[in-house]
Amino acid sequence: MPELPEVETVRRGLEPVMAGRTILKAENRRSDLRFPFPDHFAERLTGARIERLDRRAKYLLFRLCSGETLLAHLGMSGRFTIHLDQNTEKPGDFAHAPGTSEKHDHVVFEMEGGAHIIFNDPRRFGFMTLFQTGNEEAVPFLAGLGPEPNANDFNGPFLRDQVKGKKTPLKAALLDQRLVAGLGNIYVCEALYHARLSPRRLAGTLGPQRAERLAQAVRQVIAAAIEAGGSSLRDFASAEGELGYFQHSFQVYGREGEPCLAPDCTGTVQRILQSGRSTFFCPTCQR
Repeated sequence: MPELPEVETVRRGLEPVMAGRTILKAENRRSDLRFPFPDHFAERLTGARIERLDRRAKYLLFRLCSGETLLAHLGMSGRFTIHLDQNTEKPGDFAHAPGTSEKHDHVVFEMEGGAHIIFNDPRRFGFMTLFQTGNEEAVPFLAGLGPEPNANDFNGPFLRDQVKGKKTPLKAALLDQRLVAGLGNIYVCEALYHARLSPRRLAGTLGPQRAERLAQAVRQVIAAAIEAGGSSLRDFASAEGELGYFQHSFQVYGREGEPCLAPDCTGTVQRILQSGRSTFFCPTCQR
């Protein structure tokens, strides 16, 4: 499932052809994805101008002039592609040739300016919904989310206060979206490695220095991943027509049995299961 850097990459790719432009025609080619589409979904979008594109955690938010917000989640295999008329100027490096698997093209936006934006989702775990802008706390997907990793209020003291007394493993605590929004399995593994903290450490044992080190590691890892355009994984293998998910080099994730990359460490990366998910770490230098 895409994490914050991948979703931010998609947002940045869509922005040049969608922000400030009108949806000339919207079409949903089936009645549901993971959840049913809202009533009169296409009609409510057709003719609306997209004022701006935001992201909250792993959700894309299209702010409409109608006073509504279109919320989109990519699920496990969802992707947006930009299809251009031959006379339309290419908006940077994020416009790609059409992909394959047209039978999975479930939502189409015909945009002012000539671009067609297609949402393709073979597994149909993604979804879209509409809500009144400014009413985020009433939206179940957004209510109760913690701060963004790059927010000013996500820091060592905040992190330590949030995990105080928790007896859950540190990795599980960081995956809780109420603690910090947008983190997933991959970047939690990477942040813990950069902070030299074991994923098995109890969250409540974080002292001030370790908490600050971890908060900084989270911010740095997320920033670097966004800069690199996110990660290319098995479910999102690079393919013509795909938007985002460029290759990113990991320090521990997916490197089971390989040497630790820290210059002062002779350890080997291990994989363990935590809550049914693979955790990659170096038991020698992560304590």
